[in-house]
Amino acid sequence: MIFMDRQPSEELRKIQLTGGSTFIVSLPKDWVKKVGLGKGSVVSITQLDDLTLCVQPKDSRKEEDAKKAIITVTDDMSPENVTRRVISAYLVGYNIIQLRNLSKRIDTSQRYAVKDFTRKKLVGTEILSDLPRELTLQVLLSHTELSVKDALRRMCIIAASMHRDAVSTLAADDSQLAREIVGMDDEVDRFGLYIIRLLKAAVVNTGILREIGLGSPRESLGYRLITKSVERMADHAVKIAENSLALTLMTLDDEVLSELRAVSDAAVKVFEDAVDSLFEGDYSTAEGVMTVALEGRNREAEIVQMIIKNAPPKDVPELRLILESILRTAEYGADIAEVVLNMTVESEIGRG
Repeated sequence: MIFMDRQPSEELRKIQLTGGSTFIVSLPKDWVKKVGLGKGSVVSITQLDDLTLCVQPKDSRKEEDAKKAIITVTDDMSPENVTRRVISAYLVGYNIIQLRNLSKRIDTSQRYAVKDFTRKKLVGTEILSDLPRELTLQVLLSHTELSVKDALRRMCIIAASMHRDAVSTLAADDSQLAREIVGMDDEVDRFGLYIIRLLKAAVVNTGILREIGLGSPRESLGYRLITKSVERMADHAVKIAENSLALTLMTLDDEVLSELRAVSDAAVKVFEDAVDSLFEGDYSTAEGVMTVALEGRNREAEIVQMIIKNAPPKDVPELRLILESILRTAEYGADIAEVVLNMTVESEIGRG
């Protein structure tokens, strides 16, 4: 069981006019008491891009900093069940996550699974204490230290590097590099989970949108979709490396290798151009990406025939899967570009 805070309910207040020119609205009494305000206290009022106002205590966020989730662990939970609860608590913004077994030591497999996942996949999270019946994690990285855009930029750089390294394994049987690519996928997932954590926090408290590098709630949805596309692109880089190791040939046919490299270079360029269009807010670049992304898929049948003609029959399935993963990389770039178009379309249209 996880004990979590209840979400606040909506309250409606009427705007009052005082002094003939000043509009005022009262604050909920329970909220004022909860955050420790009183007569003479100062609040910060921020206008967001969507014209909503965010009201916050000026000096502190003690309640947010102390946010804690307690997960009760039992013997009938699998290590995966326990880990999923930790992930959920991390994503919804808890800074302290404590696992407790009320009757005995936490099972070794449960403890190891959580600690291993924390080390590999949770950015800014450390093991605060490791006791027989308790395991406490603490998120030490605040959202002001690493913004959504900075985390996504790192994800994209790693994913593109993974793809290039994976395709390079086609020229040589390099099992060590393939294992490194799998490790790099963990790093992509780390930043992906961290971004989702920030975006969920922004949904609950729109006042932190600017602090995490975003301008409006609409951008949150766009960045969530883009993060998923980058994660999937990295997954396909892993598949390329794995299928490369499954090939029986030590050296791939030069013509096939050259063609796969060319398609790969084009796919990565589509991906990187789409990412550039996002960070630059460039509608025209994103629109161009959408067109170029289709070119690789249009040549798919031709490349498949070349593979069938020049590769041993037992290698054809793996080579076709490698080609599919390369083409999917370009398509994920197109997906990113499509989101950018939706996010920047107002720069291209007039308003009535």
